[in-house]
Amino acid sequence: MPLKQSIQTLPEDRRYCVALSGGLDSSVLLHAVARRCSEVRAVHVHHGLSPNADQWQRHCETLCEQLGVPLDVVTVDVRKDGKGLEDAAREARYQAFIQQLQPDEILLTAHHGDDQVETLLMRLGRGSGVRGLAGMAARRPLGAGELWRPLLGVSRSELEDYARSHRLSWIEDESNDDLQFDRNFLRHRVMPTLRERWPHLVDSWGQSAALCAESEVLLEEYAREDLARLTPESADPHAAAGWVLSLPGLQGLSPARRHQVLRVWFRERGVPGLNRDRLAEVDRQLIDGREDAGACVAWEGWALRRFRQGLYLLNGTPLEAPLPSQPIPVELSGSGRVVLPGGAVLVFERDDFGGNGSRLAAGLTELSIRWRQGGERCQPEGRAHSQTLKKLLQEYALAPWWRARLPLIYSGETLVAAGDLWVCKGFSAAPGQPGYRLRWYNF
Repeated sequence: MPLKQSIQTLPEDRRYCVALSGGLDSSVLLHAVARRCSEVRAVHVHHGLSPNADQWQRHCETLCEQLGVPLDVVTVDVRKDGKGLEDAAREARYQAFIQQLQPDEILLTAHHGDDQVETLLMRLGRGSGVRGLAGMAARRPLGAGELWRPLLGVSRSELEDYARSHRLSWIEDESNDDLQFDRNFLRHRVMPTLRERWPHLVDSWGQSAALCAESEVLLEEYAREDLARLTPESADPHAAAGWVLSLPGLQGLSPARRHQVLRVWFRERGVPGLNRDRLAEVDRQLIDGREDAGACVAWEGWALRRFRQGLYLLNGTPLEAPLPSQPIPVELSGSGRVVLPGGAVLVFERDDFGGNGSRLAAGLTELSIRWRQGGERCQPEGRAHSQTLKKLLQEYALAPWWRARLPLIYSGETLVAAGDLWVCKGFSAAPGQPGYRLRWYNF
């Protein structure tokens, strides 16, 4: 799509924020948008990675002054934290954009057709599937607004023509010539050869990316329909919140369809995805394998486990945090909450009127929270006799990985409640008497 036509697709009545690096692409984008739309501003991210960074900032200030466009400059601290420099800088840059973006404002970035082809090549090298080969999205939500890439159908050569015809100046980032970066290697060594052989590369590969994007939308729609059917109706709070899927339902799907369901499930929960090999491991260990309480597929702080007829997606932090050796005292004046190891929470919700469900009696002294030591017994309210805690937890169908972490509420040296599962006989509030409803949030 020609540059002029791409810019004309932007509604004139929206508010735009242009991501301005000072390079050719973003300088052309700002110039073209400022000529068409009235509510335009720019944001420049100062990474501090180049000795010329201050000079780039001054260039952006001069350009914006010439165009009558307000400019915000954001200085960021790029921390690699195990990432490559390119990825770390990109993450810092987008965090700055998210913080800058105002409600309903649109961030415009100058990614163009050549960038899209480079992205596809990089993702092919990483073994990406349909979602990856859809390339960069033309539009997506970002922070309080949206991110749009209006130049994805425009080649870099057309941007150069525009800049020359309007006598624009721009800065050149010296790091763009460093071939240790994958994208630079593709840009300088691979793309010229491809363009020589296939002059219409940008258009044809852009069309392939668009077709992959359409396929991904369709696959996600089917996956979400499957997810709705696979979420079990259960009193288990994990299931109610969508962190459990039906094992029989998953077993009834083809591996390809099952894997797509899992990918979408992870994405909707903000969980890092798994590659094909790890998904095959999930099939072998958890879905097609025999029931094993110890079976687990763990990655990047998350884990999948199976229990009875469910596949559980678990945050590893509350499961791995060390348990204290000493009781945690509980002081209550009205409702209260106790933060447990790993970020889990036990809430004491004051209820002075009663109703359905058991409640811990108010007025108990020396309340504390402890964890299993072995050999505990108690008698839940409504039971005819006491049983070992081990047997009770099996009967109450608490998943095995939570049993050691169940918060036990004591009054003095007497066990009076087990998490939000039950209140022990003799310690529940009578109807009409004040008490506490217990809520244990462990995910």
